[in-house]
Amino acid sequence: MADKTFLDWPFFEEKHRRFAAEIGAWAEATLTPLIDHHDVDASCRNIVAALGEGGFLDAAAPTEEGDRHDVRTLCIARETLGYQSGLADFAFAMQGLGSGPVVVAGSAEQKAKWLPGVAAGTAIPAFALSEPDAGSDVAAMSTTATPDGNDHVRLDGCKTWISNGGIADWYVVFARSGEAPGARGLSAYIVEAGTPGFEIAERIDVIAPHPLATLNFEGCRVPVANRIGNGGEGFKVAMSTLDIFRSTVGAAALGLARRALDEGVNRARERSMFGAPLADLQLTQAGLADMATGVDAAALLIYRSAWTKDNGAPRVTREASMAKMFATETAQQVIDRAVQIFGGLGVKSGVKVEELYREIRALRIYEGATEVQKIVIARELLKAAEVQNGTAVAR
Repeated sequence: MADKTFLDWPFFEEKHRRFAAEIGAWAEATLTPLIDHHDVDASCRNIVAALGEGGFLDAAAPTEEGDRHDVRTLCIARETLGYQSGLADFAFAMQGLGSGPVVVAGSAEQKAKWLPGVAAGTAIPAFALSEPDAGSDVAAMSTTATPDGNDHVRLDGCKTWISNGGIADWYVVFARSGEAPGARGLSAYIVEAGTPGFEIAERIDVIAPHPLATLNFEGCRVPVANRIGNGGEGFKVAMSTLDIFRSTVGAAALGLARRALDEGVNRARERSMFGAPLADLQLTQAGLADMATGVDAAALLIYRSAWTKDNGAPRVTREASMAKMFATETAQQVIDRAVQIFGGLGVKSGVKVEELYREIRALRIYEGATEVQKIVIARELLKAAEVQNGTAVAR
């Protein structure tokens, strides 16, 4: 069982400890029968439905104010689910990320129409931002939204690497609406699955199977009423959503890393080598010490970022980028070390550390690759120095 002593840290309140205990017990008792890695679409639908029935999705897609509606709760949920199953974490996270633009910038009517089904687990959303030539560089987006009469826009273009692609009931699609050059000329639209002119062009297979797809839009008419926020605010909507969820990607990685640490400790205690437990070897002990230290350091960065956002910071760009970068990179190292402790068994299909090894890799890329996070952190540092010193910083 995962170590929960971190919940005694000052970042947390009693409501967070209650939630952690509740979702932890639920995950242990419920998840395993729901997951079939040979049918990830059905597994995700089953997990979403169960999370909704359990009342946990109101943390991801809040329909009203409440105790569970903060970033620390999201991080606890993702860490806990990630510890049990990367696919369960994915299913929960996408309920939040997919509906996030509506939560942060939707009208009262949009929230009333689209969020209840997400919170109940009866509707699955998706966040359609990336394109073949516009992933980390959102300003390079080429999908267009052009007026089509007074009440509609026409979407034309392609989106790819879209999580929940092919199983989502509705998609938040970002497109170039032309109010200004670059990132200032984007808007976000809700597009229902099955809308004429919108098709799933390709399902994408990856090393840790999740529902992913390429989407094509050709003359897809969408009501202007489905635009989230004002025209030209799409970049702000996307970044505000990612600002919340970037810390939670680190939390998912932390859950995977905690599981790898526990698996490594147990294996080291059980496996004999040279007539003694592997855990008696100093090199093994040194590896476990590095793993444990990395896990705690990642947790501190993640929950600092979440606490800062929950306590009123309008943006936590630097904190969230640090948390995401360090936690995902550290988790990769921790999991790799666990595989090494397992030896040949660690790369056998069906062994937990082998699954973790595949699951962690994508987290270092999506929602801003590690290299992008370094650029973001450096720019925030330079910006802060410019403000403090009152001088221009060379770029």
